Amino acid sequence: MGEFFEGAPAQLPEPMARGTALYRPVEEQPQPVRHVGGYEPFIEFCRGLGVPPAELAGDAIRLLRFLRQAAPDIVIDGALKNAAAVFTGNTLARMRPDAEWKAYEGGAPTVGTEELQFEVNRLLDGLNIADDAAVEGLIAKVSDWARNEPDPPMMQPQPTSRRTDRSYVRPVLRMDTYDAEDGTAIPYGHRWGEDGPDPDSYSVTSHPERFAGLHKVARALIDYLVAVYDVEVLEDKALAADMMIEARDVIAAVRLTPRTSYAAPLTFILTGFPGVVVHAGVLHDFPFPVCGCDACDETVLTQADRLERLVLSVAAGGYAERYPVGGRRLREYALTAFDGSGAESGKGEPGPIDEARLREAELRLKGVEGGWSPWPLRSH
Repeated sequence: MGEFFEGAPAQLPEPMARGTALYRPVEEQPQPVRHVGGYEPFIEFCRGLGVPPAELAGDAIRLLRFLRQAAPDIVIDGALKNAAAVFTGNTLARMRPDAEWKAYEGGAPTVGTEELQFEVNRLLDGLNIADDAAVEGLIAKVSDWARNEPDPPMMQPQPTSRRTDRSYVRPVLRMDTYDAEDGTAIPYGHRWGEDGPDPDSYSVTSHPERFAGLHKVARALIDYLVAVYDVEVLEDKALAADMMIEARDVIAAVRLTPRTSYAAPLTFILTGFPGVVVHAGVLHDFPFPVCGCDACDETVLTQADRLERLVLSVAAGGYAERYPVGGRRLREYALTAFDGSGAESGKGEPGPIDEARLREAELRLKGVEGGWSPWPLRSH
């Protein structure tokens, strides 16, 4: 079926639970699915009407107009309807190089990009019952979407390794034992087996005091950065306003601003949870722990690892941000570990943020399009 769509047909991607994300190392990332098989009945249907399916596959607007006319005959035949939906999805994926199929648990598959996704089964039903104005509106929407050029992929920043007179040393963290209601020790970090967390554990946060050591780690990182890098230091609880998210029960707030506009500032917020939130650059917050509930089963050691990796990587120039991205004006970040141990990235809506702050962030990031620079070292 390569005569209609690129590459060999594949199966739908593995379904994901809505509201979650699956993070894998780069080398384990599955290839995006752009060509799904199973549309042969629709090809025969088109040929029976004297319509060349190859022409429909190359022109989404022509396909939509054809489906509008043929929908009454298509939707009454389940197998034909499914085949037409797959063909339509493949055609939409062909319109944009960044379009792909996605599948979600308990829902119908979709095709599209981050800015817009189409549920192709519902699209067919809609074409069957919509009035002419609604159909033309859909066609205009698809046309605009197909014309939009996708943003180039974000370049992964490359941290700089520099010899300094002082190395960061993690403070000693207490590893206390915490007991469950039945008196047995809770094996945090290894609490759940192959079946996953107890469903009731998602709404429970027991022994949050196990994260108290993160305050010591944050203070140790601040002391190290001040000793090694040329930064301005400001401590004031009012600096919690730097956060993109609301920081609750603020105990202390410290902002470190490198003495160059090309390096990303860091603001550390110590909370009464206890936990730490770090605001990096201009548009991203990183909480430690991310959640802290019993289901997540996080420990102070794993969160200390994450906190240190973020902070030391930003200082080494391994951090980049972009805004706005795409038609939805998303914000995006990429982080490369200072020690080469890995990389991560993220993208999402800015949220309910003041427009003036977004405009300021957009202007600031134009000056560091290749990523934030390494922090300047102190002169000794």
